[in-house]
Amino acid sequence: MSETYVPYCGPAPLPGEAGWNLDPVLLVAFAAAAIGYARAAGPGGASRAERAAFTAGLATLALAFVSPLCQLGVALFSARVGQHVLATLVAAPLMVWGRGGLALAGLAPRSRRDARGGGTSGGALALAPVAFALALWTWHLGPPYDATLTSDAIYWAMHLSLFGAALALWAAIIRAPARLSGAALLAAALTGLQMTLLGVALTFAEAPWFAAHLATTAPYGFTPLEDQQLGGLAMWMPGMVLLLANALLAFALMLRRVETRGAAG
Repeated sequence: MSETYVPYCGPAPLPGEAGWNLDPVLLVAFAAAAIGYARAAGPGGASRAERAAFTAGLATLALAFVSPLCQLGVALFSARVGQHVLATLVAAPLMVWGRGGLALAGLAPRSRRDARGGGTSGGALALAPVAFALALWTWHLGPPYDATLTSDAIYWAMHLSLFGAALALWAAIIRAPARLSGAALLAAALTGLQMTLLGVALTFAEAPWFAAHLATTAPYGFTPLEDQQLGGLAMWMPGMVLLLANALLAFALMLRRVETRGAAG
C-alpha cells in the first residue's frame, strides 16, 4: 500500500477504532436514491411489500459502505468479504424485489413511468451469471484486490461492478417467466458453484493472496492467511445460504404466478 495514499474508507484501524464513513458524496447518493424512490413509489407506484424490500436493501447497502465495516475492510480481508456479501447477496436482491428502478424514475423530471421491467430473456439468464462470476473472481484475486487499496477510482470500480453485476443477476433470476424457470434455477446453481469454488480456494490456500493485508491483521489476532480463510468461509457458507434462499423464494413466487394464471383461466 502506498505510504502517501489513504484508502477511501480511511487508514487500517486498530481494534475498536474503525469509524463511520461520512463521505458527503456517498451520503447524497443514498439520499437521492431514497427520495427518487419515494417520489415514484408513492400511492399506487409500489406495493407495501415492495417499498419495505427496497428500504431494507438501501439500508443494507448503507450499512456496508457507511458503517465502520467500511474502514474495517481496510485492515481485514474477511471484513471486506462481509461488505461484499451484504451488497451483492442481501442489498441487491432486496432492491430488485422492491423494484429499485423506481429510484431512477423518480429522479427524472416529470417521470412517473412504471419501472417494473419486463420479463427476463434467455440471453440475460445466460449472460448475468457470467458477468457476476467475472466480477467476483477478478476482484478477489491478489493484484486487482490490492489495487483497490491504492486508488479511489479502482476501489469504486470494484464495488460498482460487483453491485451492478449482482443487480443484473438477481433481476434475471427474480423476473424469469415460468417458461424459463429451469434456466433461472440453473443460473442460481452455477452462481452458487462458482462462489463455492472461490470460497474453497481462499479457505484452503497455503499462502495469503493479498499483499495489502500482510501488515494489518496482527492487531486482530489473525495471521494474514487466517484472515483470508475466514473471508473464504464467509463467502462459501453464509453466502451460499443467502443465494439459495433468494433463489428458492424467486422460484416459489414464479410457481404462484403460474397457479394464479391457471385459476384465472
